[in-house]
Amino acid sequence: MTLVALEAVTKHVTLPDDSRLDILRGIDLEIGAGDHVSIVGRSGSGKSTLLNILGMLDSPSSGSVSFRGAAAGRMGQARLDRLRGRNVGFVFQQFNLLAGRSALENVAMPLSYASGRAFWTRKRVAAEMLDRVGLSHRLESPPEQLSGGEQQRVAIARALVRRPALILADEPTGALDVETGGAVMTLLDDVAAEAEAALVTITHDVHVAARARRHYRLEAGVLAPVELDLAFRETALGVVAEAPAGVS
Repeated sequence: MTLVALEAVTKHVTLPDDSRLDILRGIDLEIGAGDHVSIVGRSGSGKSTLLNILGMLDSPSSGSVSFRGAAAGRMGQARLDRLRGRNVGFVFQQFNLLAGRSALENVAMPLSYASGRAFWTRKRVAAEMLDRVGLSHRLESPPEQLSGGEQQRVAIARALVRRPALILADEPTGALDVETGGAVMTLLDDVAAEAEAALVTITHDVHVAARARRHYRLEAGVLAPVELDLAFRETALGVVAEAPAGVS
């Protein structure tokens, strides 16, 4: 079943000199429930713009975005906000945590708009998710008392706490060491599998990208599939790296 689909999506902006900057050019992409997709690309290639359009935070200049067959462009803002709140979990590169609020409060925040049992158990569920990312000892700490890596893990716990149907991760391991980054990607994989959710990871790290089942590269606004062995040899940063033995 197709969860989210982009058809002929473009995005452009007008610069101060009235010239046009094309960010995305004719993007076609379908993502199904349970899918795991990675997108690599150089800095400034439009990866974050594409992620925001997939998550319906931004609208394309042309083309269409649909979620479970419903056209996002035909939805009113209130309906779109509800759909996004129930179904999409974002892991932002800049974390976007609430200053002065504890890690527990930040993670529980998405459940404040839930109803029934999900609302009344929000603090317990948030604490359990923080424990899964290794922060059970930091429940009461606000972002300003956390390291960059700890803030990233809080942001990931917040994205996963509602068990969304679509998880969108923008450089989810960017602030983490290799060991913690691997554990976080395993957590993302596990939670997505448990909920049969789709996971889309945008990264410049080819080793993170390789964990996905489908791989794409965004270059000059054009999205194209990339083979795993090519992804290892020709990384998003243009650095040549040999594929590990046994990878084909």
